[in-house]
Amino acid sequence: MKIKKVFTLALVSMLLFTACSKNSDSGHGSTTDTDKLKAATTATYPVGTKIILKTDHMDGMSDAKGTVSGVYDTTVYAVDYTDADTGKEVKNHKWVIQEELKDSEGKTYNVGDEVSLNTGHMSGMGGEGQKATITEVVNGPVYMVDYTPTTGGSLVKNHQWVIESELEADKGE
Repeated sequence: MKIKKVFTLALVSMLLFTACSKNSDSGHGSTTDTDKLKAATTATYPVGTKIILKTDHMDGMSDAKGTVSGVYDTTVYAVDYTDADTGKEVKNHKWVIQEELKDSEGKTYNVGDEVSLNTGHMSGMGGEGQKATITEVVNGPVYMVDYTPTTGGSLVKNHQWVIESELEADKGE
């Protein structure tokens, strides 16, 4: 009986570790599943490339060193929306991807269009009736990155999303 309990605990632990590590982002709290996204084949920074972040989406991100953990071909949007958790208006949130918009398959959106967000890569971004207005449109690729914040703290895994102009190669390694 003890062996069965140990085996069950080990199996549950392994499954939880795999699920959490696959798409974990300590800066966001939830993530978009990347299994159904189309992997980019001609990206400037392929998976595994050492990079320096040139954006400040989150504290400690600007000039942080990291590694590309995923790169996908899709359309990328900056949006204004009201956070479903806090009720606060979020202006020019960078970024959401086409696949994070409700009923978006085969559609093209432009600046000013109102869209509905699916439950996306951050808490408060999605749910029934969650509306957003598109403020910027970028045709992929879009990157998922692991990075160490310049403010200290542990490695952020699979941060979603940054665009190519927000990255530069880390030539120091």
